[in-house]
Amino acid sequence: MKKMNRSARYIAIDVLCSWEESHLPVDQIMEQYIANVALGDARDRQLTMSLVYGVLRWRGYLDWVVEKFSKHPLAKIKNRTLQALRVGIFQLLFLDRIPVSAAINETVQALKNMKQPKWLTGFVNGVLRSVDRERKKIPNPLHAEDIDSLPETALLSHPQWLIDRWQKRYGDAEATRICRQNNTQPPICLRVNTEQTTPSALFEKLKNHGLTVAAGEHSPLAIKLHGFHGPITAVPGFIHGLFQVQDEAAQLVSLILGFLQPGRSYLDGCAGLGGKTSHLAQLLPSDCRLVAIEPNIGRIKKLQENLQRLRLDTTVTIVEGTLESLLPSYKDKFAGVLIDVPCSGLGVIRRHPDIRWNRSPNDLLSYQEKQIGLLKIAAQLVAPQGILVYATCSTEPEENDEVIKRFLALDPRFALSDCRAVLPENGVCLVDSQGFFRTLPGRDDLDGFFGARLIKRR
Repeated sequence: MKKMNRSARYIAIDVLCSWEESHLPVDQIMEQYIANVALGDARDRQLTMSLVYGVLRWRGYLDWVVEKFSKHPLAKIKNRTLQALRVGIFQLLFLDRIPVSAAINETVQALKNMKQPKWLTGFVNGVLRSVDRERKKIPNPLHAEDIDSLPETALLSHPQWLIDRWQKRYGDAEATRICRQNNTQPPICLRVNTEQTTPSALFEKLKNHGLTVAAGEHSPLAIKLHGFHGPITAVPGFIHGLFQVQDEAAQLVSLILGFLQPGRSYLDGCAGLGGKTSHLAQLLPSDCRLVAIEPNIGRIKKLQENLQRLRLDTTVTIVEGTLESLLPSYKDKFAGVLIDVPCSGLGVIRRHPDIRWNRSPNDLLSYQEKQIGLLKIAAQLVAPQGILVYATCSTEPEENDEVIKRFLALDPRFALSDCRAVLPENGVCLVDSQGFFRTLPGRDDLDGFFGARLIKRR
């Protein structure tokens, strides 16, 4: 079937509308949408990504601007109209390289191509032109001047409940640093596949291709790419399986299992797309067995593709099913079990800016119940003297400390083990006084992760 031609603004508005209506992860919507359209210019893909993710990062601020220039209250503006206003204003106030005429005219044209009525396209055109005329007088959250006139939700572009929560726990200054880092585009972080190359060899390869690279600060396998804006498939070494994209904090989580013992079996109990599965496969002694379990057939397909690209597929047994489906066959069988559980994702807002708008305070306790349930099941799969690693990409105590506290009270066979004992030297600084691995955006320049290491005593 022939793909439809769509402009970057058209796609951005459409994707944002779908996201607002469905609350599905925006990267999932984007992937499906772009697969079915033909972009007129290769650069349009990058512009589309910039528009969608930029609007989601700065939605709080963009809505404040809309309210200043629109005669209609925000709640009365229809979804498609509001997304077009956000897309247009984002270009005018954040993307200096785009000419004003293109930012306004092509955004309005996208609405016309969507068969929107003339009065509506005229309204959007009028608001955008008013914003352009007053642009120099509008406080910008990226500049120091006049930002005191911005409300917190505009200045920091996070929901008020999240700002309040972080201010209460960390103080105003730290909460501001977290929000500001969440509003930046993170560098791409690679984990070197040591089955195919070495960190120094890949570093030189990337550098020789003109890429700006830096070694990771905490993980010995991390290489960061700065200023790269193309598809990851275009990075030298991708198709040959020389690396996997993975933040440093996520890389360190896999290491919390510690030294993998020869002849033993290990389990990735929440495999997903296989970031941690493939890392464990790299670390696996030749006579060990690694099982990865994942219930979603779509994710299993991508997990298989990732392992095949990395040439690690022969060392992993993939099981389609839930963690519970391994019982009773695998009871007390694994020397180590890693569960990177489903969570709010509030630690990875920088990479997934839509998460902040998709969550509410009530979600945290809902996730906690699911997490406790998974821990109880995983505990039955760990062999005596084995290791159970619990991890989230959340910064919130309801999903982290409180889960471990509740679990240890329920199952006295397990004891907390200090993560310092197994992490590389540069990762020890990320372990707190209780022995938990904990990273925080704004403080560590990493995604926000939590990890607990538990030993089954009997």
